[in-house]
Amino acid sequence: MRMSQLFMPTLKEVPKEATIASHQLMLRAGLIRKISSGLYSFLPLGFKVLNKVIHIIRSEMDNSGAQEFLQPILIPKELWEESGRFAALGDLMMKLKDRGGREVILGPTHEEVFTDIVRNELRSYKELPFNLYQIGTKFRDEIRPRFGVMRAREFIMKDAYSFHTNDECLEKTYRLMAETYNRIFKRCRLNAVRVSADSGAMGGSGSEEFMVPSEIGEETIVLCPQCGYVANVEKAECFEDLKTPQGDKKDFEKIDTPNVRTIEELVEFLKVEANSFIKTLIYQDENSNPVVALIRGDLDVNEVKLANSIGATEVIIADDSTVYKITGAPVGFAGPIGLKNVRIIADKTVEYMLNGYTGANEKDKHYKNVNPGKDFVPEKYVDLRLVKEGDLCPQCREKLGAFKGIEVGHIFKLGKKYTQALNVTYLDETQKSAHPTMGCYGIGVGRTMACVIEQLHDDNGIVFPMSIAPYHVIIIPLGKSGDETFELAEKLYQELKETRLIEPLLDDRDERAGVKFKDADLIGIPIRITIGKKGLAENSVEYKLRDSEEVKLVKVEEVIRLIKSDYETEMEKLLCL
Repeated sequence: MRMSQLFMPTLKEVPKEATIASHQLMLRAGLIRKISSGLYSFLPLGFKVLNKVIHIIRSEMDNSGAQEFLQPILIPKELWEESGRFAALGDLMMKLKDRGGREVILGPTHEEVFTDIVRNELRSYKELPFNLYQIGTKFRDEIRPRFGVMRAREFIMKDAYSFHTNDECLEKTYRLMAETYNRIFKRCRLNAVRVSADSGAMGGSGSEEFMVPSEIGEETIVLCPQCGYVANVEKAECFEDLKTPQGDKKDFEKIDTPNVRTIEELVEFLKVEANSFIKTLIYQDENSNPVVALIRGDLDVNEVKLANSIGATEVIIADDSTVYKITGAPVGFAGPIGLKNVRIIADKTVEYMLNGYTGANEKDKHYKNVNPGKDFVPEKYVDLRLVKEGDLCPQCREKLGAFKGIEVGHIFKLGKKYTQALNVTYLDETQKSAHPTMGCYGIGVGRTMACVIEQLHDDNGIVFPMSIAPYHVIIIPLGKSGDETFELAEKLYQELKETRLIEPLLDDRDERAGVKFKDADLIGIPIRITIGKKGLAENSVEYKLRDSEEVKLVKVEEVIRLIKSDYETEMEKLLCL
């Protein structure tokens, strides 16, 4: 491609709307343009990068034995009602009606569609297993789109769905997909960490995320530097040395706590430790059903764990009026004693507390000497704890570290959630009807591209790896059109095109050298060849790698060989060859 013909609208200034490096650089380098909130066009350079990411994903998925589909964007509402997920996704779904008044959904994900296809075609166990995938557009009506294509309303996703006779068979494909994902991200030169995660609305028996460490990440990951335990904080566990308390259980009594509401205020007022309190929090699920969560005063509730413990999609903290309706007291004075007609879920640590403190469900009053099992009995004790940095690893008991991360991939063991809901059956070896078990595997394509830029950039611009760079080599003649610098540039350009592997970009614009160099760095081309009259006098050109400060002189007759060598070396490192 000749830059004089390339549609590449670069920007000198950083757009005010862009707050993270990848978003800034994708706009400045002319990779994307905003159409509306959460909606972006991929311009020629950006589209080339995106397609190279897609190529890597497709080649690795095909190599794993998965088969590519193309599914429609519009999904009948009835399929989502059949699976029971229509209400679960709520306002994230983008809904519309056709001219006949039939309600359809712009697909946010495609579990139901793939499952519907399979239920109409699957007959025998002999056809299983198989893994089907697509690379296509998804729509989610994000309440607050941000960070460019990192969290957009319309985005490209690779989603795959595998079908199996049993869990053992699923486990093999699940492991294969994990290995495939590792290869995909490695080929993109993306540092992605595989972490245990919550399955959320997808359901199933387990899932793992592929997280890119980043300060702008919206997820918190805990990890053990000693044994390698790693998990999303939504799923993470920790070790707590829980022992049956020794001593007599006293009778609870009411104490005055005038206008003392928070744990911090109570600690100061009563002169006791935070771990002496049973913190009582009122939540509501997606159907506005209340649930009471109990946790030790020095800990915080993991709302995902709480939702999972009651079979809810999500829980949100109740408003003041709901708290008053349930407890008869303002916020800050809730406690489990005497609560009626409400589910009470307690963290495991609460079960081992002795003579603790809690709210008395009365303004300006608390109880002391409260004992679980004696003074109140929760529905169950479960792990509700929000794990934090410094807690002890559940495997080796060393202190956990933490980092922020961006999710680029997610794999799930769905089990029979969808095949049972949509009544997918096959005849097993005994000729009995059975439901297949499923796996699900997703990658955010545009997000992967953005994360590469987030990790690989410097003050001058993007530093693309060879595998997904829009062009591999940029050739910059410093003379005037028609002179010897342009003649050599044209010759090298044609020779590189003839390789059919190495994609050259010829900067044939009538621009100053500084402008050309800045644009080359901004768009992140891996190899830069500069042809000047002074170098030509010595039969040499300047040769520079984007990720290096070194500029070296290379003989003209050696430059193509060196380009090929550097290209092959990096591609081999990235598992491309």
